[in-house]
Amino acid sequence: MSARRPGAVLAAVGLATALAAFGVIALGRAGGDTAGGEALAPPAERVRVEVLNAGGVSGIARTATLRLRDAGFDVVQFGNARAFDRDSSVVIDRVGRSDLAEAVANALRIRNVLSEPDPNLFVDVTVLLGRTWSGPAAGAPSGAPPQRAPWDPRGWLGR
Repeated sequence: MSARRPGAVLAAVGLATALAAFGVIALGRAGGDTAGGEALAPPAERVRVEVLNAGGVSGIARTATLRLRDAGFDVVQFGNARAFDRDSSVVIDRVGRSDLAEAVANALRIRNVLSEPDPNLFVDVTVLLGRTWSGPAAGAPSGAPPQRAPWDPRGWLGR
C-alpha cells in the first residue's frame, strides 16, 4: 500500500475546485440572459458601445453597462454625458447600421433610436440614458443591478 502525499491531494482538490468554478462561469455565460422572461440573443458580431448618463441619476450608466455586457455587447466606455439634461433615453447609430443600434435598444428596452453616423467616433452605438430610464427588468428600481443566479462567482471578481 503506498502512502499518499498531502500536497498531491491538495493539488487535486484545488484543480477540481477551479474546474467546477470555470464550469459555473461558462454555464452562466452560455445559458443566455433574460429580461422579463424573454431570452436575449447575443449579437452575431462585435458591437462597440458607449453608455453615457445624460439624466444625472447616479449609477445608471454602470447598470446599463453591466446589462449590455451580460447580453454580449462590447461596452468600450461608460460614464457621464456633458450635460444631465435628458428626461428620456436614446440609442444612436454611429456607423450607419441601424440594426446594431436596434439590438442595443432592445437589450435596454429603449424605444427611441436615431441614426447619426460619425466617422470620428470609435464606437458603433452611443446610448444616452435619461433620468426616466429604469432598466430592463420589469419592476426593477432605477439603478438596480441586473438579475443573476443566486450564487455567481463572477460577482467576486469585480468589473
